[in-house]
Amino acid sequence: MKYLIITILLTTAMHSMLIFDFNSNSKTQNWKIVDDRVMGGVSQGRFQVSPEGFGVFQGHVSLDNYGGFSSLRYNFIKKEVKEYGKIKVRLKGDGKKYQLRIKDKADNYYSYITTFETSGDWEEIKIPLKNLYPSFRGRKLDLPNFTCEYIEEIAFLIGNKKNEDFKLLIDKIELI
Repeated sequence: MKYLIITILLTTAMHSMLIFDFNSNSKTQNWKIVDDRVMGGVSQGRFQVSPEGFGVFQGHVSLDNYGGFSSLRYNFIKKEVKEYGKIKVRLKGDGKKYQLRIKDKADNYYSYITTFETSGDWEEIKIPLKNLYPSFRGRKLDLPNFTCEYIEEIAFLIGNKKNEDFKLLIDKIELI
């Protein structure tokens, strides 16, 4: 029985790879806010770890000065993903729509993206990697969907073409 339990635990562990698990001691120096301010907008996102140990991405999106987005990006050492089919994120949103974005190379000018809606409750979203499509500045590119072997960046973006406050709590991100 003991060996069966160990085998089950090892099998389960081998079928997921942790990208980030927030807690009150999380080191977040590789998490960065990028707002539309890079192109003259005035949206403002903030990021912190809550006392409960969740990543909190919140702020205000403004359409002023042709703006309209805020993003939270995490760059990390390249992770091999060819053994995994999905990204799983445990989060709590505010009922708004967000984008999940990944890059196979952090210096690529484009990201692979998809949108997801939040319910206002804690939930796990599971996104097939093959459903992420290449996009640059809001335009879908004429390239294949994600089939890469590595990722180096993951991001969350809000840009719903309206002025709005937002708040997204993130608990854990992993590949499954």
